[in-house]
Amino acid sequence: MSAFPEIPIIRYEGPKSKNPFAFKHYNPAEKVEGKAMSAHLRFGAAYWHCMRNGLADPFGAPTAQMPWDDGSNSLSNARRRVEVFFEFLEKTGIDFYCFHDRDVAPEGATLAESHDNLAAVVRTLKTEQKRTGKRLLWGTACLFAHPRYAQGAATSPNAEVFAYAAAQVKAAMDATHELGGLGYVFWGGREGYATLLNTDMKRELDHLARLLYLAVDYKKTIGFKGQFYIEPKPREPTTHQYDSDAAACLNFLREYGLLPHFKLNLETNHATLALHTMRHEMTVAAGAGALGSIDANRGDELIGWDTDQFPTDLYLTTEIMLVVLGMGGFTTGGLNFDAKRRRESHEPADLFLAHIGGMDAFARGLKAAAAIRADGRLARFVRERYASWDRGVGRKIERGQITLAELNDYALKAEDPKLASGRQELLENIFNDFI
Repeated sequence: MSAFPEIPIIRYEGPKSKNPFAFKHYNPAEKVEGKAMSAHLRFGAAYWHCMRNGLADPFGAPTAQMPWDDGSNSLSNARRRVEVFFEFLEKTGIDFYCFHDRDVAPEGATLAESHDNLAAVVRTLKTEQKRTGKRLLWGTACLFAHPRYAQGAATSPNAEVFAYAAAQVKAAMDATHELGGLGYVFWGGREGYATLLNTDMKRELDHLARLLYLAVDYKKTIGFKGQFYIEPKPREPTTHQYDSDAAACLNFLREYGLLPHFKLNLETNHATLALHTMRHEMTVAAGAGALGSIDANRGDELIGWDTDQFPTDLYLTTEIMLVVLGMGGFTTGGLNFDAKRRRESHEPADLFLAHIGGMDAFARGLKAAAAIRADGRLARFVRERYASWDRGVGRKIERGQITLAELNDYALKAEDPKLASGRQELLENIFNDFI
């Protein structure tokens, strides 16, 4: 029996369509730069927002209408949610999904029971994957919601908590591997501190690295070929989170020799909270060869918390896709809609409308980014702006072929440098031509 009998299969109808349950710009088979749009975008749906988010906020109760959910913590209810979720994936044409272990399966009275619950729901997920052809983009363990993790998981001051977290990671990795997941994410929502008065930061960072070492070793043991990711976020729920932004994550991974094993899963709203643009975060990661996957959403710059709104800003989606195309596209990752409806958008239909809007926005961003690249003016300007580094003294500096003393001699004889205009306004005007 359908959970969404009033919702049709969402199809592409083109920009002139007035049908709210149709794509205006996302045409999965349309070729952009020689590759199908669906292959460029690799859309994923977040199980936690689609199936488990009741749309509560700090000031009010849940509003979401989920008639398929009986509100129990039973395995039968968990399995029912899976079937509803895959109907949603089929109707929207979303090819991938992501989950936390505790989203899909209830926590048991004991760790062993929790493991058993997860294994049982994984069997249902596997059945639905086989039936529909949908794939797991990445899995992860929820190491932040339960009170045992109030003071951290890997970074807890209590070694027993670390052991419990490690066991939960093992089970979540097993589930991800069993489902053929393309990746596994570590998001340290409680891996940070509220105050340094009671915190041994160096020891906590060492412990965080230790958990990642253990995961790398276990990945080899079970033969898991998926990509490991770390997801940066500066704060919330902690005052300071250790993986605060892309640069901090890369520094941590380099310091502990883990960079060969990890890439970054970047979220737009987390970039906003870190006082960065998403393009900044992506450029930092891509420059290190470590941009792996994206949690596609947006934040409200007037609100100081993680609002997880759907991405509808065409400037944002175009900038994201410029970086993705510039690095040659996704290899293991994709665009996971880590986004929730507004509390006022509580009907099941709103779940579809929100994803349709996000998918169309990224389709437009993809086409705009490809057009900007084909036009070439922005790239040519940047290339010419740095032309002095391709010849003469600039080339010698980059190649390490000149000493500080030789540079002093060169500067004493040279004319005073004259800078060309940065032409920011012109470049913004050119960018606007494609939106």
